[in-house]
Amino acid sequence: MATITGMEVLDVRFPTSRVLDGSDAMNPDPDYSAAYVVLHTDGGPDGYALAFTIGRGNDVQAAAIKALEHHVVGKPVPEDASTLAALSAELIGDSQFRWLGPEKGVAQMAIGAVVNAAWDLAARRADRPLWKFLAEMTPEELVSLVDFRYLSDAITEQEALDILRAAEPGRAERTKKLEENGYQAYSTAPGWLGYSDEKLVRLAKQAVSDGFSMIKLKVGGNLDDDIRRLKLARETVGPKIRIAVDANQRWDVTPAIEWMTALAPFDPYWIEEPTSPDDVLGHAAIAKALDPIKVATGEHVQNRVVFKQMLQAGSMSVLQLDAARVGGVNENVAILLLAAKFGVPVCPHAGGVGLCEMVRHLSMFDFVAVSGTDVDRSIEWVDNLHEHFADPAVVRDGRYLAPSVPGFSTRMHDATLRRFLFPNGPEWTENES
Repeated sequence: MATITGMEVLDVRFPTSRVLDGSDAMNPDPDYSAAYVVLHTDGGPDGYALAFTIGRGNDVQAAAIKALEHHVVGKPVPEDASTLAALSAELIGDSQFRWLGPEKGVAQMAIGAVVNAAWDLAARRADRPLWKFLAEMTPEELVSLVDFRYLSDAITEQEALDILRAAEPGRAERTKKLEENGYQAYSTAPGWLGYSDEKLVRLAKQAVSDGFSMIKLKVGGNLDDDIRRLKLARETVGPKIRIAVDANQRWDVTPAIEWMTALAPFDPYWIEEPTSPDDVLGHAAIAKALDPIKVATGEHVQNRVVFKQMLQAGSMSVLQLDAARVGGVNENVAILLLAAKFGVPVCPHAGGVGLCEMVRHLSMFDFVAVSGTDVDRSIEWVDNLHEHFADPAVVRDGRYLAPSVPGFSTRMHDATLRRFLFPNGPEWTENES
């Protein structure tokens, strides 16, 4: 039996603030970063994952991951639903570490990184890309992955089984469709708040030319600027291309409604993160006031319980799960089941290093084995930093290609790790300002 012999955790940072990639109203100068974890085994392969941050604090996230190594080092490699469920339960149940959360923030993201590395390892050993590894599990195995504590007032184990069994007959057909046609993407490339109007227009034209049917713009810095930028974008892409906007938690409830009312003439498809990610009732009030503009949120929603409450309260009309924010694949399976129960489309957040690589697996699994539909669903596409991954996400004609390489697509190139290691990698020592 293969054994996990060690855990390596690295602080890897990319200087994206130099060109304002990723800039928005709340995060004007991000350095996209990864607290990168490797589970080493005695027989190979190894397992890889990351927690995404935007610079300062990445070392804190890495230290939190390292604090969990005693749960995995020296233990058998998890290979199936039962052992992956047991690992997730053990990590979340660590009473001392749990006190730092519980089930939220840096602690839960650390758990998610370790859980995701274990899933990457298991999928590699099964010789399957993660989406297919998951989609080939039985409904009973998938339900066994989920912790239904705190969820049973919204979805029961039996309801989850019913959802999965209803999707089971079409799995093969949908798998074939994915492998032939991929999965719809939308582009955030034109929309970073630090970009000039000229760059916005050029990248919006390019997105349409590349086959995207939706683009996204950051908003919330200055209303007059937002009106000008959204007007430019609408004139550039025409009436048939959807334009989503994203405030990154910039507003209180009333300002969110007033600001979006001013932008409504330009037909925004959704407003993303209009207020605090913890404000369930605030999101519900915004959604009611702005209808038919959709409210999308989820990249900073801290766990399945808050997602449950938002769905119950009508706070979101688009659910944006994140591969690295919650407790890993297991918790995201729970979130996908909740979304299917409430009939809310899932459009994952992918604006960050490695997130495009990871969330495509979750959306494709959802399409094949959970919701069984791709209507009004798409995955965010941010075209940077993919070259640092061994199995980079690929978008062609506005659609994500289905990954075929075994694992969760989370392994970075060794040369990348050496160059961008913080603070002593050459990218940081040779380019000090």
